[in-house]
Amino acid sequence: MTATAAITPTVRADSLWKRFGGHVAVRDVSLSLDPGEVVGLVGPNGAGKTTTIRMLLDILRPDEGAVSVFGAPISPQAQSRIGYLPEERGLYRSLRVIPNMLYLAELKGMQREHALRRTDELFALLGLEPHRGKKISELSRGLGQLVQFAATILHEPAFIVLDEPFSGLDPVNVRVMKNAVSRLRREGAAIMFSTHQMTDVEELCDRVIMIDGGAVVLDGPLVDIKRRFAGNDLFVATDLDPQGTDGVTASRRDGAGYAVRLAEGSAPEDVLRSLLERGAKIDRFELATPSLEEIFLRVVGREQAEAERDEE
Repeated sequence: MTATAAITPTVRADSLWKRFGGHVAVRDVSLSLDPGEVVGLVGPNGAGKTTTIRMLLDILRPDEGAVSVFGAPISPQAQSRIGYLPEERGLYRSLRVIPNMLYLAELKGMQREHALRRTDELFALLGLEPHRGKKISELSRGLGQLVQFAATILHEPAFIVLDEPFSGLDPVNVRVMKNAVSRLRREGAAIMFSTHQMTDVEELCDRVIMIDGGAVVLDGPLVDIKRRFAGNDLFVATDLDPQGTDGVTASRRDGAGYAVRLAEGSAPEDVLRSLLERGAKIDRFELATPSLEEIFLRVVGREQAEAERDEE
């Protein structure tokens, strides 16, 4: 039996530090992304997300630490396989849409014919065909955002960084872009997705990296993080109010079942056993997991409180 070959991360950062004068913007950040993985990079304003992204893309050099892309130090060849949608958009507003696309394709080394074919594919995917003859200045903010996204993935990059990609989009175009991101993942691209919208992270991302105060405070698969932060709450779909069951301190009606709060130290399986002994018919019995936004507020709030205590 042969051993399964280890997957080489698309991008890997080891112990990155970045200082601006006396301010430490990024402290000892290590992370990686694998092919076909969407990773959410989240954190409060000023946490170090943008500085981290710029070091991954070689826009900024770390003071300490190293970045490898496609298994080697970043190079011009590696740069040609990276797509970056920055929060600050960069289209030429006085030019029409197609000249913008062709110019950006040329910067990535694409031949004109290939760039035109690829533009046709992406405009069909994103619903941009009716706007190809317009100037960027004539487009709404949302349509301009879709054109910028198309330019980001025009050269079929293997590593894609999307910084607040849904800003300015209406719900229909948010869905269009999300579908495109899911397709890119299926095609094997590694995607880093930075946003303040936690519901978008929950929908799209396999893994979450949370940065606060320049440091990674949380890193792991989304399902594992939610399980780790699950507290003493259950959801039980049953015909019998769990109030009064051993180990239950509170119960309230919640849709087709009950939201149940366990006593400290009570095991869910003991509560399940007690309910069954009371004759309850149970259709669902599960730990109630917090939303990513709730986890974010708990982690960031805890980090801020600890920092304030350290200053006292």
